[in-house]
Amino acid sequence: MKKRKLGNSGLEVSAIGLGCMGLSHGYGPAVDKENGIALIRAAFERGVTFFDTAEVYGPFENEKLIGEALEPFRDQVVIATKFGFQDGDATKSVDSRPERIRQVAEESLKRLRTDVIDLFYQHRVDPNVPMEEVAGTVKDLIQEGKVKHFGLSEAGADSIRRAHAVQPVTALQSEYSLFWREPEKEILPLLEELGIGFVPFSPLGKGFLTGTITKDTKFSEGDFRTIVPRFTPENIEANLALVDIVKAIAEERKATPAQIALAWLLAQKPWIVPIPGTTKINRLEENLGATTLELTPDDLRQIQSALSTVKVQGDRYPAHLQQRVGR
Repeated sequence: MKKRKLGNSGLEVSAIGLGCMGLSHGYGPAVDKENGIALIRAAFERGVTFFDTAEVYGPFENEKLIGEALEPFRDQVVIATKFGFQDGDATKSVDSRPERIRQVAEESLKRLRTDVIDLFYQHRVDPNVPMEEVAGTVKDLIQEGKVKHFGLSEAGADSIRRAHAVQPVTALQSEYSLFWREPEKEILPLLEELGIGFVPFSPLGKGFLTGTITKDTKFSEGDFRTIVPRFTPENIEANLALVDIVKAIAEERKATPAQIALAWLLAQKPWIVPIPGTTKINRLEENLGATTLELTPDDLRQIQSALSTVKVQGDRYPAHLQQRVGR
């Protein structure tokens, strides 16, 4: 497995990480513990050293799963987790008060069975707490040896600058894929300027870029895609034009659509580390195969040209969740 460094921080991780949310949260029923542990360990055996979780996934259960799964090789992996919601519940309001950040750090350390959090993200910007206070609190935790690196998730340019001025930000985690390219406008140039790494979540467009979703797809109960405007049957049908482009390129390169989508992200910048999630080992292996797929400048031009003919339909979040991003 190739390695990458997240910006100027020196934090080195596998070129593709594992987003663990879907094992416990967000995409229907949680997997049983044994299967979850098996998948996480299978990822490690195949060279993955970067694992992403958060207190709100479950809530709390995902951190416990990761803590147990990675305990035998804790010193060989990088674990990222997040703070920023009231009571660790994503359905409640954001909460990044300093005392809450400290509480989350202590509780996450226990659940993760570790004495240090490698990368501690603010899950969503809290408009009621100055970013300087948030960054300052994490800076204190770093000085105390409880945290190694500070990250932000779905933050806007102003918040990133303000945070970075107090405590260097190692990574920004936000959505980025062939299905959502908004970060290219303002965020990627800013990260390059400041030397911050980028960790795209939903790099496969919440499964859409795998080519397995159609307008007739029925999402299971508890799958958050049921409330995402982009996944209404009519928007799925309109957006399949994008998948057709990816499929055609995949066929040409003897790869899968998912591998093309991930290889495209890896080709954008050397400090980008996508974290696709899955519950299946065959999909895990497929995703990791993208690290050996080098897209040529011609491939990238062809993708760019084809993408310019498609306008993706539908918002990526319903209105109440959209308010929480880009602040």
